[in-house]
Amino acid sequence: MLLEVFLLLGSVIIYFLFYKKKEETLPFKEGWWGKGQKPDAEEDTTVRPFKVETTEEELSDLYRRLDQARFTEPLEDSCFHYGTNSVYLKKVVSYWKNQFNWKKQVEVLNKYPQFKTKIQGIDIHFVHVKPPRLPEGQSAKPLLMVHGWPGSFYEFYKIIPLLTDPASHGLSDEHVFEVICPSIPGYGFSEAPHKKDFNSVSAASVFYELMLRLGFNEFYTQGGDWGWLICTNLAQIAPNHVKGLHLNLASVSNFGFTRLLSILLGRYLPGLFGFQDEDVRRMFPFLQKGVYKFLMESGYAHIQATKPDTVGCGLNDSPIGLAAYILEKFSTWTDPEFRSLEDGGLERKFNLDDLLTNIMIYWVSGCIVSSMRFYKENLQKRIGTQKHERLTVQVPTGIASFPNEILHTPQAWAQKKYTNIVSFHFMSRGGHFAALEEPELLAEDILQFVGKVEKEQFWRKKE
Repeated sequence: MLLEVFLLLGSVIIYFLFYKKKEETLPFKEGWWGKGQKPDAEEDTTVRPFKVETTEEELSDLYRRLDQARFTEPLEDSCFHYGTNSVYLKKVVSYWKNQFNWKKQVEVLNKYPQFKTKIQGIDIHFVHVKPPRLPEGQSAKPLLMVHGWPGSFYEFYKIIPLLTDPASHGLSDEHVFEVICPSIPGYGFSEAPHKKDFNSVSAASVFYELMLRLGFNEFYTQGGDWGWLICTNLAQIAPNHVKGLHLNLASVSNFGFTRLLSILLGRYLPGLFGFQDEDVRRMFPFLQKGVYKFLMESGYAHIQATKPDTVGCGLNDSPIGLAAYILEKFSTWTDPEFRSLEDGGLERKFNLDDLLTNIMIYWVSGCIVSSMRFYKENLQKRIGTQKHERLTVQVPTGIASFPNEILHTPQAWAQKKYTNIVSFHFMSRGGHFAALEEPELLAEDILQFVGKVEKEQFWRKKE
């Protein structure tokens, strides 16, 4: 009997020391997303320079379609409550035809070095910016920044110089970054997967391979929207390679009894559930700020998670339809109060050149359908059933919580998933597209987060 007890205890110890640790790592997803069968020959791993280009034929086709636009008259006093208001959309189209200079914006896009490389059968596009100078004795820290929908790699163009050359922009140069901004496969200039089931774990695996190919054994990651999930999965796949994970959106899918109770009682007993005053302000009344808000703003996600090609085919054929679809998100997700403005408040936080550049990336690459499919690949399985949803994230995590984000996740909820949160800040302003809308605020939060991680790791090495 005593021997059996020792054997049982030994088995438990072995399980926790070895097998339990393995379960806490998300498997790397090896796939082949190219056309047809995977060839027997080894994949070409060459990293090739890339530049965005345009032609007169491309522009002529665009202007012809803009000239043939058929607008629908909006309801009186509807503003942006029914979606993009066509009165304002006409102004956008007029600017697009008469003032917007795509050739000039192509030069803006090409001001940062861009590349392509073949990974798992498809071409991956990425921007790779090295610091112009480094303080003596310092080396640049690799930072992978991942966009979401309906954004693109262009979202990061305003924050890149703040991270690669912080001293020139009034920021501390204690930490300087080498920034890598890939386009998610099926977005922008990354080739779209040709097979089904390319989800966030697939993208994380591809980007992990990209970082290793570029020679980065250790690196930081940053993301919002789909970038949040891709970077989260990457931290789960390679926790020994991801030094830190910074997010400007953090969502958790597993709802237990305690979380349900916190929704019911958190407004009255916030301290009991670890809520701060700002959590209460952003979350309650939960029926209005949680449930109704989600229902009002998630219709697009249901369409894209079920029949993306149906809507996508129309958007891919009409630049004005594409613009209306994307602009509405940049309005409401930046500030929900903008729904009550006839112009959607779009030019309060952005300019039309930036907004149209992002739309043009979708238009010239023809990627709107494949970008929408990413919702179906990630959401077609029942929420809460995938392995990455059950696993925690143990790498150091920083969260910048912007007040106008679509849904608010309090730290008390986030820490159940992200078990090593070293930085959680309520940002003073801003919404969903933080890198484009508030690049200085986001850069400052990334810099302070990395500072904390580096300091903690330095003292660990000293011990």
